[in-house]
Amino acid sequence: MAFGLYIHVPFCARRCGYCAFVTYAPGELTASQTHRRWAEAAVAEVGVAAAGLGGHDGSEPTVVDTIYFGGGTPTAVDPALLAGILDAVRERFAVAGDVEISVEANPDGLAPGTLESLAGLGVRRVSFGMQSAVPRVLALLDRTHDPESVPAAVAAARAAGIPSVSLDLIAGTPGETDADWDATVAAALAMHPDHLSAYALGIEGGTRLASRVRRGDLVEPSPDEAASRYRHLDAAAVAAGLSWYEVSNWARTPADRCRHNLGYWRDDDWWGIGPGAHSHMDGRRWWNHSGLDDWSTEALAGRVPAAGSETPTAEERLTEHIMLGIRLAEGISTDRVADGSVVSLVDDGLVRRLPGPTERIALTLEGRLLANLVIRRLRWG
Repeated sequence: MAFGLYIHVPFCARRCGYCAFVTYAPGELTASQTHRRWAEAAVAEVGVAAAGLGGHDGSEPTVVDTIYFGGGTPTAVDPALLAGILDAVRERFAVAGDVEISVEANPDGLAPGTLESLAGLGVRRVSFGMQSAVPRVLALLDRTHDPESVPAAVAAARAAGIPSVSLDLIAGTPGETDADWDATVAAALAMHPDHLSAYALGIEGGTRLASRVRRGDLVEPSPDEAASRYRHLDAAAVAAGLSWYEVSNWARTPADRCRHNLGYWRDDDWWGIGPGAHSHMDGRRWWNHSGLDDWSTEALAGRVPAAGSETPTAEERLTEHIMLGIRLAEGISTDRVADGSVVSLVDDGLVRRLPGPTERIALTLEGRLLANLVIRRLRWG
């Protein structure tokens, strides 16, 4: 089982209209809520995590396989602060020789030398939030970057020596047309990314976008429209040399797959550092205080800054095992699914049997489009 560290960087230049993440724009911060204090508290929480996982009493320290800086906008802070956190990880944990370090980035607003600094820190993956190539769609999302900044950022990352470059798209923006989506897919693939993500947009209550949808100003795409756009994306990605490895993710080679995110879908363990970050260890989950002051006070005092926790039941864990695992191209074993479900799903063309010594199944393209239905049938028949 792999172990990952997720480090939440809760700062953005502005809050986008669809965003419900724990993040803060400059006008939402007090004078004491600085990037430096966040970094100091993150270093402290790294120490709390290391103490809780062993290695402080002469036992073997936990090996960190992946480190993921997410946000927010990790590139909104000085790379020296990220370096300090990485130094703390290396001091308190055993870091795998092939550790995957990933950083999310906005394509605009990158300070000169940022990508070179990240490469020097050992960053192997950078993921740019492209979202769309169409200015009108970006405006609907309250994104402010120029579409032309994306290819420039990709080229800069490659020049800096970062081995794997990913582009993140948002599928299903209310008001987006088929032509808009086709243009976005074509523009993304023209940059020859090593990895592509396309997550369906969830309309989160309390956001500006949710208000516009509720008023009827914007209309969400129909299920048929969403399915048609997914088919187009998948066909175009395959033609460009990418292969799906998770319902919403495509990679050029196995080495370009996001190992950190694979840990989530495989039910591995991870510790989330930062305000609002979630953790999963030995079947127990907890989530940190989302307020910067509450979180940092607890972390700097040497305590786990958890706002709450839960231990799922065996039945709940089985549901999650099926729900997460079946999203992967590697599929799941059939030994824990509902009786008769595999035969009926194969007959319906929604899953296929995988070759190998044990019986495993994976989603077909049609199954990916109806993944929630497949999950229900695998779990409850």
